[in-house]
Amino acid sequence: MPDDPQISAEPHDLRRAQQTLYVQPRHEVSDRLLLLADMQAHVVTRDQALGHGLSRHSLARLADSGAWRRLAPGLFLTVSLEPPWDSLAWGGVLLGGQFARLGPESSGFLHQLLPIAPEPIDVLVPRERRVDIAGPWRFMRELAGVRTRRSVGDPPRLTIESTVLDMAESRDAGEVVGLVTTAVQRRLTTVYRLRQELARRARHRHRAVLSELLADVEAGAETPIELRYLHDVERPHGLPMGARQQSRSGLSYQTDVKYDAYGLIVELDGRVGHEGLGQFRDMNRDNHHMLVEARTLRYGSYDLVARPCGVAFQVYFALTRQGYLEPFLRCGLCIAATEADLLFA
Repeated sequence: MPDDPQISAEPHDLRRAQQTLYVQPRHEVSDRLLLLADMQAHVVTRDQALGHGLSRHSLARLADSGAWRRLAPGLFLTVSLEPPWDSLAWGGVLLGGQFARLGPESSGFLHQLLPIAPEPIDVLVPRERRVDIAGPWRFMRELAGVRTRRSVGDPPRLTIESTVLDMAESRDAGEVVGLVTTAVQRRLTTVYRLRQELARRARHRHRAVLSELLADVEAGAETPIELRYLHDVERPHGLPMGARQQSRSGLSYQTDVKYDAYGLIVELDGRVGHEGLGQFRDMNRDNHHMLVEARTLRYGSYDLVARPCGVAFQVYFALTRQGYLEPFLRCGLCIAATEADLLFA
């Protein structure tokens, strides 16, 4: 028997590799059990193995020989490898029993809201169940009625809406902005579905922030820098509401904020060190804007943080040159500043 057999990710190759490791004849491990293991990232419980015809004696010999690996009492990895994260995630749900599912952080990772797999793996179990098993898991009892009971995916996890709101509970307001805008921008959910989920919850630490944020996202602001422009530049200075993320006729890309009636486009870029090829792409974009008679102003994150009033007045000045007649509103930060100070800030 080889010490380190080559394991393929393909199910049929994996089965062949598994078969070389069994200390009992192949027929003792049914195809149905192998298929179930494949569906559960190569993890099965003792009850599942016995229920699919494997004897207790054969199960013990598989584990003792190293062909199968014990992850926890009554839980086995059916390949002789270090268990990957997805196998451990499945294992946590299986240990949690009926109606168990991955918690907010693990669900967030699988929904691609987090770049790094969380440790420990959080698993939600019904309130009446207590799971006290050592390992790479953190079992939490959930209250009935806080979240929708519907789970999605394999392994079972929270819906994207429940995941976003649960993750928001443990984060500060600034992180909540990025979380919500990322989920909506990637088309993982919608403002409507997030509002529905928020309405189901009697309490939420950031309810006011979320309500305002969802209104802004619904208005078209899709990124944190767009939200800052809306909050710190456009609204407090009485500028007209620009259209967000819409393609202009004749252009092959989207603009950030477009004042169509006045032929003005405001491009926002939150990247640091926006140089090299990016600069040339921006220059090319601005040139195309001029060809369709649209002036372009461009600002970065620093501009919106360090001089929002100056940005607002520059946009206002450009609008007036295109026929805008409304007065410029001064906020508390620029109430005493001169027009020259604002224009050349």
